[in-house]
Amino acid sequence: MARLYIEFDMARFTRKDITHVDMELFDGRKFENLEPRRLFPLSGMEKYITLLDEEGIERAIIRDMRTLPPNERQLIESCLEEYYLIPKVTRINLCEEKYGVVTIDAETDRGHAIIEIRNILHGMKLLYNSRVLLRDGNDNRYEIPDISKLDKHSISLIDSFL
Repeated sequence: MARLYIEFDMARFTRKDITHVDMELFDGRKFENLEPRRLFPLSGMEKYITLLDEEGIERAIIRDMRTLPPNERQLIESCLEEYYLIPKVTRINLCEEKYGVVTIDAETDRGHAIIEIRNILHGMKLLYNSRVLLRDGNDNRYEIPDISKLDKHSISLIDSFL
């Protein structure tokens, strides 16, 4: 079976629940209870969004969400935001290393957090566009969307670890 790629206005989406949608194609085909997921969650925030059914089978791929009509795009984005709920670091109060563990005392959009990173090579990744992904010892993820937008004190604390 050939892959079904969704672009432009060829599909209408209806919100089913917090992370699921129903999809109706322009040719009349309908798919229910699809869960949008990023095929490239670190580098492809808006491209190649797979739509999985209840058995985890891929039913379609959105090549680029920017081609979707605004309402359809917003609906898919809100499902993805719920699924990939990652607190955004807004300030770093303290950042220190002791016995090979980097401890970051931070403020996030979800409140105060103590982030303990045991393996700095896998726990701190500087990505494209000054984006930083942090992963603690319990596999919790945190994101700094743009390190250059942090205050100077925060940048000076974390800069030596990147």
